[in-house]
Amino acid sequence: MKTVTLGPSGTYSHRAATAVADDPEDGISFAESVRGIVDAVAEGRADRGVVPIENSIEGSVTETLDALADTDGLAVVREVVTPIRHALLGQSSSFDVVASHSQALAQCREYLDAHHPGADRKAVASTAQGVELAREDGSVAAIAHPDNAAGDSLRVLGEDVQDRTSNTTRFFVVAPERDRSDAGGKSSFVVYPNANYPGLLLELLEPFADRDINLSRVESRPSGERLGDYLFHIDVDAGLYEQRTQDAVDDLEEIASEGWVRQLGSYDTEHVA
Repeated sequence: MKTVTLGPSGTYSHRAATAVADDPEDGISFAESVRGIVDAVAEGRADRGVVPIENSIEGSVTETLDALADTDGLAVVREVVTPIRHALLGQSSSFDVVASHSQALAQCREYLDAHHPGADRKAVASTAQGVELAREDGSVAAIAHPDNAAGDSLRVLGEDVQDRTSNTTRFFVVAPERDRSDAGGKSSFVVYPNANYPGLLLELLEPFADRDINLSRVESRPSGERLGDYLFHIDVDAGLYEQRTQDAVDDLEEIASEGWVRQLGSYDTEHVA
C-alpha cells in the first residue's frame, strides 16, 4: 500500500504516516502540499494520504479543509492523533531567521517572542524543509522534532519550545471513496447548503442534537462561489452504521437539498506517541 504525506522526510506528517504504511521504509512517498496529497489519492497514484486536520493550539488546518471540500471521490478511513514536541535547531546559537511550517511557528510564538525577538520568522512548506534550510545556512534556525538534529551539523538549541505542553495534532488518513466505511466511532461530513437565511446553521445541527449525537467539530469555510457563501465541516461522535446517524444525515440532506452533503465516512482514532 502506497502512502503519501507532507515531505520531505522527518515532518510530523511523516511520523504520523509511519503508523499507517505497511512498509514505513519504502511505502511512504512525499508531496509538497496537502493539495498534492489529496490529488495523488483521488487520481489513484496513492492508496492512502495522511494530512493534518487540526492542532490543539492553532486550530483547524484550512488547507486540508478546503482540499476535502474541493475534491470528489475521497473518504476518511482513520484518524491519527500525535503529540507535537518542537525543538529549536541550528548550527549555532547565533542566527537571524527561524524557518518552519507556519503552524509550527505559530505554536511557538510565545517562546520566540521571549527568547529570540529579533529573529525573522520564515514560513516554509514543512518543518523538515526548515531543517534543510538550517543545515545549508548557519544564519537560519529551524523548529522541528529534535530527532531531526541527529547525526549532522545541527544542534538542539532549545527543547520543548511549543507554547503549550499539551500540543497535539490530529491527522486524517484519506483513501479512495470505494474504501469508505460506515464502521467507526466518529464520522465526518462536508455540507454545502447553497443557501443563507436566519437559523440555517441551527437547522443543520438540530438533526444531530435531536438524536443525542455529539458534535465534536463544526467549522465554516468560504465556498468560493460568492462573498458570504459558506460550507460546513462537521465531525460527530457516532458511526454511520448507527440508525440514528443515518436518520440525521437524511434530515441534513433534505435541509441542504439546494446544495450537497458529502459523507466522508466513519473511522476510529489511533493515538501515536
